[in-house]
Amino acid sequence: MEVALTCLGIMVARIFDVSLGTMRSIFVFQGLKWLSLAIGFVEVLIWVLVVARVIATVPDNPLFAIAYAGGFAVGNFIGIFIESRIAFGRQVLKIFTRDGDRMAEHLRTKGLRVTIIDGRGRDGPVQILFVEVPRRQTMGALEIAREIDATCYFVVDDIRNTSGK
Repeated sequence: MEVALTCLGIMVARIFDVSLGTMRSIFVFQGLKWLSLAIGFVEVLIWVLVVARVIATVPDNPLFAIAYAGGFAVGNFIGIFIESRIAFGRQVLKIFTRDGDRMAEHLRTKGLRVTIIDGRGRDGPVQILFVEVPRRQTMGALEIAREIDATCYFVVDDIRNTSGK
């Protein structure tokens, strides 16, 4: 029973520290230095405590190493899941369409900032829309774009810095 509880504890701690590591990486990309610092401290503290326990006992109980690896794998999954739910930050959508004026007008009625550039695609003239959105609104904006032009092509990029608000 003690081995099972220790394995569970190792897995839970590892899930927690790997999930924190995923979040820390995203906050580093977003330029949130102080939050990244605090999360990194807790993450590594948990890691040191857990890895010390596992290394000290692996010769006697290899199940601890399996629990450690399992916690790492599940922690990655959970960290990505949490980050997708938080959807922190902003993105820019680059939408290539032949119906840019109507699409831009509709997106602007939703409060989004849109810039249109005329371009030439493989099959002729296109308009390229640059739309800055909070990450939480990305899918909604793309749904609007697809309602107006089901054949539009888009690219989504994360934004680290902008010159405006």
